[in-house]
Amino acid sequence: MTSAPAIDLRTSTEIDAVRGDLLDVYAEVRAPLLHLPNYAVTAFGERLDRHGSEPGFEAVLAYDGDHPVGYAYGNQIEAGDRYWQRTSPAPREEFTGHPAVALKEIGVRPGWRGTGVARRIHDALLADRDEPYVTLMVNEAAGGGKVHALYRTWGYQDIGHSQPSPASPRLTVMIRPTR
Repeated sequence: MTSAPAIDLRTSTEIDAVRGDLLDVYAEVRAPLLHLPNYAVTAFGERLDRHGSEPGFEAVLAYDGDHPVGYAYGNQIEAGDRYWQRTSPAPREEFTGHPAVALKEIGVRPGWRGTGVARRIHDALLADRDEPYVTLMVNEAAGGGKVHALYRTWGYQDIGHSQPSPASPRLTVMIRPTR
């Protein structure tokens, strides 16, 4: 890992305040996949708008000066949420019996990868959350498996699989304590 750049982390609970920057960073982060329906910027924008209107929405963006270089966002999910309903095998009551944070997206522009920015964004997103667990979904093929392996080093464990939409690849559902 190279040294961490001087970045500013900014938190928002209002989707309209950060939507443009989220779309901008997403388009660069996912550039090689944008031709696939599930990864198109319009599909991401639709998911983003839905997630931004859900309870407990929060986004953390990293800026190098005024330039957004990374982001993470999530929201709260409850027992019975479709997130859990699509997970197979069904997660244990330990994870679903109370609200959890669903980390919906995290991304860092290529020039800032390997600098610790992703971890700083991730940790800032979770810093003030009350939920006991955080969950995410990852495509095991992302980065040739490196992304999945990275999440394991952050304390996440595999608990199942999900395919959130017909256009989505099969994803691995991971979880860890929030703290």
